[in-house]
Formats: sequence, C-alpha cells, structure tokens
Amino acid sequence: MIGIIGGGVGGLATAIALARKGIRVQVFEQSSRFGRVGADINLTPNAVRALDGLGVGDDLRRTAARPARRISRTWNTGVVTSRLEMGNAAEEKYGSPQLTMHRADLLTALEQALPEGALRFGSKLAGLTPEEDGARLELVDGTTEHVDVLIGADGIHSVVRSALLGQEHPEFTGVVAYRAVVPGERLTGVPDRDAFTKWWGPDPATQIVTFPLTRGNDTFIFATTPQDDWREESWTTPGSVEELRAAYSAFHPDARALLDACDTVLKSALYVRSPLPTWSQGCVTLLGDACHPMMPFMAQGAGMAIEDAVVLARSIAAHDDVANALKAYEVARVDRTSRVQTQSRSNEWLKDSSNGDWVYGYDAWTVPL
Repeated sequence: MIGIIGGGVGGLATAIALARKGIRVQVFEQSSRFGRVGADINLTPNAVRALDGLGVGDDLRRTAARPARRISRTWNTGVVTSRLEMGNAAEEKYGSPQLTMHRADLLTALEQALPEGALRFGSKLAGLTPEEDGARLELVDGTTEHVDVLIGADGIHSVVRSALLGQEHPEFTGVVAYRAVVPGERLTGVPDRDAFTKWWGPDPATQIVTFPLTRGNDTFIFATTPQDDWREESWTTPGSVEELRAAYSAFHPDARALLDACDTVLKSALYVRSPLPTWSQGCVTLLGDACHPMMPFMAQGAGMAIEDAVVLARSIAAHDDVANALKAYEVARVDRTSRVQTQSRSNEWLKDSSNGDWVYGYDAWTVPL
C-alpha cells in the first residue's frame, strides 16, 4: 500500500492517479472534513490537461469560469503590455483551457473521484520511521500504520520533509497578500471582467490580479504588497478593506474600482523555501509545496503539485524498484519546478511577453521517465 500524507490538491490527485494504475492507496488527512475555506484557484492549461487525464475535468467545468484572455496592465497608466488569448484559443493550442474556481470545488471533484475508503480524515502525522520495506507512521491519535511507499503531500510546513531532511523554517518574503471575492453586479463598467488581468505595480512585490469565478458571475481579487511587520500565515484571517485600498491608492482608476467594490478581505503573509537538494530517501518522497513551495505570481503552485502527482504515479507504475521509481520522478520534475519556483519569486513572467508555451504546453502524461 502507498500512503499519502495530506489530502490537499496534490495528495488527492496523486491518490487518483495511483488508483487508476491499479495501486492501493491511503490518504491520511489531518482535518476532520473538508470545508469551504481557502483561496480561489487559477488552473492554467497544463494543470487542467493533467486533471482531464484523471477524469475530473468535466466536473470542474460545470462550476468554473473560463477566462477569455490573460492581460498585463501597468499599475498607473493602465497601458496593456501583453495580451494572451485563452478560452477556446488555449484549448485549441494546449489541449485544455484555463479554468478559475473556488479551491473547495476542486477538492470536491477530486474527493469524489477517489476509490471508496481511500481518504482517512482526522489522521495527523506525528512522526515516521523509515524501514527496510517501507515506512512506519506514528499518528497523533497514538495509532501506527505501515506503508510500502510514503508520499509527503503535506504542504510548506511538511512533517514528512522535516523527518527526511531535518527541521527548518520557511522564509518570510516580506510580502503580504489580500484576497477578496466581489459579486459581478458591483463591478458595472469595469473592463475585461471576463479576463485574467494582472496589474503590475511599481515594484515586483506589488500587484493586483483579478479573474472571473462561478462561470463569470463573480470576480476574485488577489493583491500583494511589501509589509514586513505582518507575519501571520492563514487562509482565513480577516484584513482591513481600508488598508487594502490605501495600499493601492496610486493605481489606475480601473484597478481602484475593483478594490472599492470589496466589502471584506482576507490577509496572509507569504512564505517560501529554496529548491531542495533531494526529494526522496528510501521509500519516502515529497511533492507539491512540501518540496517546492513558491510565490503565487505565476499561479503555478497547485499546477506543479498536480503535475507532480501524475508524473509520480506514472513512474511508480513503470518501475518495479521503488528507489528507481522515485529517482525517475525527481529527475523528471526537478528542473521544471525549480525554474517555476525561481521565476515565480522574481515576478517578471508574461509582463511584456505573450508567450506562455513553456509553462502551459507541458504535458505531465507524456513527459519521458
């Protein structure tokens, strides 16, 4: 049996991909159930193509929006510096469209695609012991489990990563993020509501990103700005609408109109880690934010985890030896994820260019192993 720590997007996608290969899996998720909390999510064509291969794409399309374009605009003048057609054009070019939705809708679709009994709630990992034929898990409730292979999909504060590589702490970037959802009727007259729009600020840490949700009925707003005195990392901490508007008071009127329509906002500090020297030891490996957490500026955090899931499942199914399988997975993924991780932090991608092919054109189902 393969054990997966963490029932987030990467963990659930991995479980589905392995199950579709006929491999028995068990996901250990620390929460008691999934709730409708967390951020909204932007799935670019590379991620949607991977999810289509897992059989969940049709469910996602029922509630998601399909941005028509990806637009870059300058913060003070409003000048458009790049425009990339998405929607049907992306589907024709890359094989799948861009989809934007609430993260909970994605988790629901993934959960429904799991084999019966594969997801175990209320199972928080306390520690693990590598063994010759797998790993022994110690859970907070005092129970233990043996698995043949262990996959750490438990996020930026991964217990599995700490057990493999020692205790360390993510780095605070000095950047905070605001998130809000605005009903469409409050945005009458705001242009390009059907597009993914990024307002590039006066420095790489300052931006406003907007995209449609719920089949275009709502608009999601994600804004970042430098602020060194706020360190709280949470999906649910309320922020100040007045503070949000003040931080972007010099932005173009089209951008300010979006913030003026907000009545509530969530606020979180952003943390990162540098690329790891290795992802695997023995029968234990990592994926997603557990091994390559990144800034959200390329909207690829979830996408990289989903790609990891597909490539890892393919590699395990293709190799009889676990060590070879995990090594092939890491070799196939490390250069791409490190490049995305690094470029996400520098925050220059697609600012003045309209070519997203190296990101959007990647196919996790066909990459050589």
